[in-house]
Amino acid sequence: VQLEYNLFTELRDILKTQISSIQNTAHEIAILDVLVSLAQAGDEYNYIRPKLLDDGTIHIKDGRHPLVERILFVPNDTHLDNAQNEIMIITGPNMAGKSTYMRQSALLTLMTQVGSFIPAREASISPVDKIFTRIGASDDLVSGQSTFMVEMNEVSHILKYATNKSLVILDEIGRGTSTYDGMSIARAVIEHIRDHIGAKTLFATHYHELTDLEDDVHVKNYCIAVKEKGSDVTFLRRIIRG
Repeated sequence: VQLEYNLFTELRDILKTQISSIQNTAHEIAILDVLVSLAQAGDEYNYIRPKLLDDGTIHIKDGRHPLVERILFVPNDTHLDNAQNEIMIITGPNMAGKSTYMRQSALLTLMTQVGSFIPAREASISPVDKIFTRIGASDDLVSGQSTFMVEMNEVSHILKYATNKSLVILDEIGRGTSTYDGMSIARAVIEHIRDHIGAKTLFATHYHELTDLEDDVHVKNYCIAVKEKGSDVTFLRRIIRG
């Protein structure tokens, strides 16, 4: 036991003098691991190299969600800028693909910014300073935060810190309260982003009254295409204008 302990302490003392070198090596191996993983995914799943722009535009042609595409392959376009396509209001039924589409747009922007190839036919993407998301329903009851309160705190944080170089993803703002209060909150958020922040924004909603915010300058309406045949309705999961 004593011999074993002496060998252990000897090894420990040797390693102590090499800590900096070991940490640097581990750091370089970690970077290599990430790059190799991105390259392998790009090769295996037919990713393309996006072009980098500096004009604030995010243009993705036939973009795909890097995980969902393994199960459901439906490509979609995304075009955002700080001019006539600043805010996309997206309407459509539950489970039609609104949230997946918005997450996909954010993911492809993030993947581009870290230096990865992305799942799309072609893409030209400008870097963003931050990506803000308000997606899903969660509460924090231990701290006295209801689902609605958590959502409002997150929206407040986004409105406070987003800039005209940010990408904002908002999914069904205004749930958890009365219909007209929720619709008023959702409308106020869109108007504030449009008038005071200028961030590129994807905004999914069931409040169809918000579609009258469409204008020629900032806000455009999009919806999920559906196919009706008799009494059957099929979600095509394609984002189209209107």
